[in-house]
Amino acid sequence: MKSELLKLLCRNARYTNEELAAMLNSTPEAVAEEIRALEKEGVICGYKAVIDWDRLDDAYVSAIVELNVVPKADLGFEEVAEKVMSFREVESVYLMSGVYDLNVVVKGPTLQDVARFVARELATIDSVTSTTTHFVMRRYKEMDTNLYDVNEDDRGQFLL
Repeated sequence: MKSELLKLLCRNARYTNEELAAMLNSTPEAVAEEIRALEKEGVICGYKAVIDWDRLDDAYVSAIVELNVVPKADLGFEEVAEKVMSFREVESVYLMSGVYDLNVVVKGPTLQDVARFVARELATIDSVTSTTTHFVMRRYKEMDTNLYDVNEDDRGQFLL
């Protein structure tokens, strides 16, 4: 039941225990207990709404920043990751294999704000040797949720 319950919660965290129980052939009480246990174990870390910020007036800019890092002896990448995670502009941090070490998702009000944050805060961290910033132009899918409307024409108008 655990993995099926988690898949359902990923699809829609607003399902009631009654709805989940019906889908899992269980009882609302058993579902509630399983959810409590998963939260206590740290398997379920939180619940969030997936928002298409582009549909609002207070949209923000996101960037994916690749960091190359020199890991510290006995600490590995954790010390740098903790420092990077502490900034409010940072949405996500991932340790990567391949060409760069940390993948950092950053958000801010404007392109300039994000670029300034990367230059003044991330690039100046002791162990960081280089950064590469990629600005997100459009979100098509986020957290397994489709944000793209295939019927919407966003090519703009051509004025003569």
